[in-house]
Amino acid sequence: MRLSCGDLLVIASHNSGKVREITELLTPFGIATKSATELNLPEPEETGSTFAENAALKARAAAEASGLPALSDDSGLAVTALGGAPGIYSARWAGPEKDFYRAMQRIERELKEQGANDYSAKFVCALALALPSGAAEIFEGEVYGHLEFPPRGNNGFGYDPIFVPEGLAETFGQIEPARKHAMSHRARALEKFIAATGLSNFSEC
Repeated sequence: MRLSCGDLLVIASHNSGKVREITELLTPFGIATKSATELNLPEPEETGSTFAENAALKARAAAEASGLPALSDDSGLAVTALGGAPGIYSARWAGPEKDFYRAMQRIERELKEQGANDYSAKFVCALALALPSGAAEIFEGEVYGHLEFPPRGNNGFGYDPIFVPEGLAETFGQIEPARKHAMSHRARALEKFIAATGLSNFSEC
């Protein structure tokens, strides 16, 4: 699938943090975006068993409903000592109120209950680009690190305040967005998306 400068792309998410981050990452390539919330698109049930499956179903639903190309993101935190949980249920651990501090407290509690010494974790992102025809491509990225408690920092969103990426002493919640964009799971998935869609030749914008 190819995209060009000036194309309108639907960001198939109702998560304002994801929409903001993806939009910021796409801005240098001249892509105009509208979120699913802005277009009043329904939020499909995430019935997939993997990040890639959930990303694809969300992108296809948004593309079909809007008649425009749609990019979706399914991402989450996988904690080694918890068998990869919360994984695809990362958002659901925050409950209907999207209370991620409660979700972070749950992770800390479960690690302590297990007597875990291994606090390693990774963020995983699957991006899906879908056309109204139903065709879709998947792009995945990961970033490794470890968890620290209590949460630190007010930048980012979700589990960022407890995740320390490899090579840094600060959490994603503490570093500036530009630094996170240079190394995050979402940025790594987006690099593959940009290369596959031809947007890497952004000098033509």
